[in-house]
Amino acid sequence: MPIRGLDHINVATAKLEETKRFFMDVLGLTEGWRPDFPFPGAWLYLGEQAVVHLVENDNPRRPSAEAALDHFAFAAHDYDETVARLTEKGIQFGAVGVPGSTIRQLFLRDPNGVNVELNFRGE
Repeated sequence: MPIRGLDHINVATAKLEETKRFFMDVLGLTEGWRPDFPFPGAWLYLGEQAVVHLVENDNPRRPSAEAALDHFAFAAHDYDETVARLTEKGIQFGAVGVPGSTIRQLFLRDPNGVNVELNFRGE
């Protein structure tokens, strides 16, 4: 099979700075190199990988609740610290456990209504 893994997700947003702050301040991504495209945006990195591409778009898209693509997920660690960080920043989230496993999940939304899932395995 030619697929080796998920490369990145792309979020079109009319709230570029707010969305960038969410992914950086709440989820810990860092802004890094981005090609000199003729439109505003940002590439946000997890280590060496640009995992979230943001593109400024004056015509806001519908939130995940109204789209065929419901959410994307990150593997995460330190469940308790993440819950404390989200609470401190006033970010609403839902917490669930995956039946029959040790996986715990947190579900939250970015400023555009995009659903983000955080998976904590074996913590």
